[in-house]
Amino acid sequence: MDKTHDFRTLEEIRQRKYELRRQIDRDNEHISQLWGSLFVKRKDSTTGQFVTNLLSHGAMVIDAFLLVKKLRRNYGGLMQSLRRKKS
Repeated sequence: MDKTHDFRTLEEIRQRKYELRRQIDRDNEHISQLWGSLFVKRKDSTTGQFVTNLLSHGAMVIDAFLLVKKLRRNYGGLMQSLRRKKS
């Protein structure tokens, strides 16, 4: 981050405002390019890649489900006791 500036005139403030606006516009353009690259359609995958991706995503879903189940089992009583205290 930039250091704080001691502005003495309105012209210095305008100049700094212009510099910040340029920097924001450049950053906005960069973010727009990155955002657009997130949704680029990939090449058609082979059947083997499709199956691999399907298994990988399925494993992640199962893992997330088991994690939620474990957390509810271990900390479910804590959440219920907090709800009782509010009532």
